[in-house]
Amino acid sequence: MSQINIDQLSEKYLLINELKSLNPVLWENDNYLIDNDTNNQLHFDEVIDAEKRLERFAPYLMLAFQETTKSKGIIESDIIEIPHMKMLIEEKYDLHIQGNLMLKCDHQLPISGSIKARGGIYEVLKHAERLAIENGLLNIEDNYEKLHSDSFRKFFSQYKIAVGSTGNLGLSIGIMGAKLGFNVTVHMSSDAKEWKKALLREKGVTVIEYDSDYSKAVDEGRRQAETDPMCHFVDDENSKDLFVGYAVSALRVQQQFKQLNIKVDQDHPLFVYLPCGVGGGPGGVAYGLKQIYGENVHIFFAEPVQSPCMLLGMMTGLHDQISVQDIGLTNKTEADGLAVGRASSFVGKVMEPVLSGCYTVEDRFLFESVKRMYEREGIFMEPSAHAGVYGPISLLNKGSDYLNRHGLNEKLEGATHLVWSTGGNMVPEEQRRLYLEYTY
Repeated sequence: MSQINIDQLSEKYLLINELKSLNPVLWENDNYLIDNDTNNQLHFDEVIDAEKRLERFAPYLMLAFQETTKSKGIIESDIIEIPHMKMLIEEKYDLHIQGNLMLKCDHQLPISGSIKARGGIYEVLKHAERLAIENGLLNIEDNYEKLHSDSFRKFFSQYKIAVGSTGNLGLSIGIMGAKLGFNVTVHMSSDAKEWKKALLREKGVTVIEYDSDYSKAVDEGRRQAETDPMCHFVDDENSKDLFVGYAVSALRVQQQFKQLNIKVDQDHPLFVYLPCGVGGGPGGVAYGLKQIYGENVHIFFAEPVQSPCMLLGMMTGLHDQISVQDIGLTNKTEADGLAVGRASSFVGKVMEPVLSGCYTVEDRFLFESVKRMYEREGIFMEPSAHAGVYGPISLLNKGSDYLNRHGLNEKLEGATHLVWSTGGNMVPEEQRRLYLEYTY
């Protein structure tokens, strides 16, 4: 995109100048709750179908991954209160967070330890099921324990899976694909952490590294896969299977809230804060929650100040036709899973009537939050996961127009603020120590 067009955009969208200045911002979505036809490409029945497929695979997962035994093969995380972190935020930022501050603990998800364990593992399982059924080796009425065998691993070894990733999606695809027997290649951007590359190689996954960012890794992975009919490419930018896999989490949240006696209705609004990279993970979660809770849920995506690709794409309506580099940002952030310069067009368009807004956060806050969450709550999460922690701060400091417009101020006492964690329990102890001791 030419400089003159960026100048024109900056005049039309004044927030671009704030983004250029690296000031944390809150953008409110003007298209929120406005009917459009983009969601016609999705049906919630597909999410229900995904949940059933994951249930079919539960017996296999229990055998293949012992850490899923307790959950009976279901890949899920807890929702907990974080009262000590709430108190710290209130003191430090001179805020009063009315209602509950909760954490969705996807940093503890089994198998690959991040939100990507939802969509990534789901797409691999769906692909494996399709191949096995097409070749007469499996029926959906079977006990899927049978997939945990040398004969199935030999069968799947004929096939390849490829993905482009900044890290966590690569882990979920690589670990699950290799366990089934697929030959997996993960194309990783320069932002990916060394320990993630090492872990994948340890699991027998081929890792190809690039000096450039996420988009290049995805493009190269897609290009190479297109030349090989035996290769399935997991397209983080456009995959509906990834998306519906993430969306299953909303059904689980609904059940967990019932068990916790947490109400979500007209008088008890739910605010959700989701770290966002290319958009697939948070987009799937947001879509599912909106289908269940409608106008009573208010969802905000969190992005680093150097990588606000979803904010920029949705605000301008250009989606994947504009990158953060186009407005002079570097796309460099320690939040590796969020280091994405160009958002998914598919997700951005689906989010137009769903998303309440996007906010940006500085890396400095992420590292400070890593330490404080560990000190106050005994919880370790990757820096990128802490983008969600900044959500209540951003909303209560900058979101008065949004709260007023939707008549929410008088309802905040009954609100639930849900910070969605994204990764953490796979981080090696040495890397954890470095994060906890890091001085920004």
